[in-house]
Amino acid sequence: MCGIAGIISNNARNYQAEIKKMTDSLIHRGPDSSDFEFYDNAALGHRRLSIIDLSENGKQPMFSNTKNECIVLNGEIYGYQDLKRQYAEYPYHGDSDTEVILAMYQRKQENLIHDLPGMFAFALWDDRKQQLFCARDRFGEKPFYYAIGNNNEFIFASEIKAILASGLIRPAVNPEAISNYLQYGYVSTYQSIYSNIHTLPPAHQLIWKEGKVNVSRYYSLPAKDRVISLSDAKEEFMYLLKNAVKKQLIADVQVGSFLSGGLDSSSVVALVDEFLPHQTTISFGYDHKDSELKYAKEIADKYKTNHIEVHEQKKDLAESLLHVSPFFDEPFADTSYLPHYEICKNARKNLTVALSGDVGDELFGGYHFYTVENMMKNHFSYKNIIARFGLNLYKRAKTVSFVTQQNLKYDSILDFHLNSVRNDFNKDERMMLGCSTNYQQGYSFTPDPDSLNDIMRVDLENYVPGNMMVKSDRMAMANSLEVRTPFLDIDFAEFCIQLPDQLKLTNENDKIILRESMGSYWTDTIRGRRKQGFGISVKSWFEEDNLIRLSNDLLKDPNQKVFGYIDFDATQKFLNKDHKHWNLLQLALWAHNNKSVL
Repeated sequence: MCGIAGIISNNARNYQAEIKKMTDSLIHRGPDSSDFEFYDNAALGHRRLSIIDLSENGKQPMFSNTKNECIVLNGEIYGYQDLKRQYAEYPYHGDSDTEVILAMYQRKQENLIHDLPGMFAFALWDDRKQQLFCARDRFGEKPFYYAIGNNNEFIFASEIKAILASGLIRPAVNPEAISNYLQYGYVSTYQSIYSNIHTLPPAHQLIWKEGKVNVSRYYSLPAKDRVISLSDAKEEFMYLLKNAVKKQLIADVQVGSFLSGGLDSSSVVALVDEFLPHQTTISFGYDHKDSELKYAKEIADKYKTNHIEVHEQKKDLAESLLHVSPFFDEPFADTSYLPHYEICKNARKNLTVALSGDVGDELFGGYHFYTVENMMKNHFSYKNIIARFGLNLYKRAKTVSFVTQQNLKYDSILDFHLNSVRNDFNKDERMMLGCSTNYQQGYSFTPDPDSLNDIMRVDLENYVPGNMMVKSDRMAMANSLEVRTPFLDIDFAEFCIQLPDQLKLTNENDKIILRESMGSYWTDTIRGRRKQGFGISVKSWFEEDNLIRLSNDLLKDPNQKVFGYIDFDATQKFLNKDHKHWNLLQLALWAHNNKSVL
């Protein structure tokens, strides 16, 4: 895991100071070393967190054997040893996964991307072609940003802060991104908070040549469901998941696992035990009756792990926000990012790599709202209700259940999902705040508005890269920790995506395929559990005097930077110590953190 940066321009050696500023800003991503390489028209920089091949042979930027190509990579290529055997004719100098990409490029050029597994963001300079080839992994686990500089330089980096550190661009705030953030609490993975700094979306590649940038999609989610029995599905599920876990344990440093005590992380820990006995596990919990720590300890005891518990510490919340929020570079309102930072910080004391149970809910149907949407799907549709009864007659004729209310209010379960689930500010509220633009993210497929599996596909292309992977990457990298997600192994994820939804959930049961496949690996208590999460109360946070003072400083002063983007008077109506208040506070923190460039 690392930080990458680069500047493509004529006389690139003249940009040594700029490229150093960029990599210096990424030191948290790679504290082990910093290196640069220069061609006439390309400057590449790298911060290294040593994971595989700790020798000098693994350092980056990495030249090919001909010196024509040079690459910087952030991420891990799982199963790279198998790829190395497939490209055995290449004269390897070391044992790093990075070098395999150079071997693949020499044989297949840009087409290598279709065969490349893992989590990655990379840039590869081809000096003969005078071309830069960049790509980002299929699910957006690793970030990649780029911009065009004041003098037409092409600038790229792992984080926005590095592009700003170059001093080659003056950022312009993106009104669409502000509106999208207010609605969902994060900026879409298809854009950034700045209109002139771009994100390379997941599953996309970029080619820069002769000053022109071409971005294209190289991968789409499988759009059709399979026909498969539960017994066959269980067998394939276990084979693929074990293989995913095994591949992601490869490292030349200490590897452990996050353990929440939920079904997903308990499954990862159980399978890690088959390949790495006495692993280190780490859990975070709040000291209240609903804490998950007791469940995590059950699994830790069952598998005899070296278990570490991180308890909530009574800290100055305002101080924590001021320290941690700058790592995002954009407004980010997920309430679990502070505890996630703490668990990563404590994990780094014992580990360099941690496996996570993230994305199980999106693959197996674990969220409560999926169950609600399943009920809506099997309920009267909006059109059927109106056609059969007429709206007013129907409302008078019977007590309307919650599910029926949602059917009446929304055109489809997709409409409900996009405009009700995880929404902080609706369209009218955003208009009140002065955000009149709406951003509609595209997808690699055309969602069936009444397909539950397509709802989960939407989350895999929207929420997972835009929220979950941002939180995972930034909080881990803030502590120089690499986090790996076995459930996003491409073979396993594609299998789960294509499972019929009745093997994932019904109105009564969730995560059916996981429970059927992994149930024997858990304790009796774990088997009966449903989704819980960190159990954070925003309302209780706003009872802290220091947080209220910070909120007042940032949200009750009309001279604050944030009020260049949202309406001050309207903002005052939403400061009710709830999620809307939290959302606005994170937006104000972003503006405060970046006031020197706004």
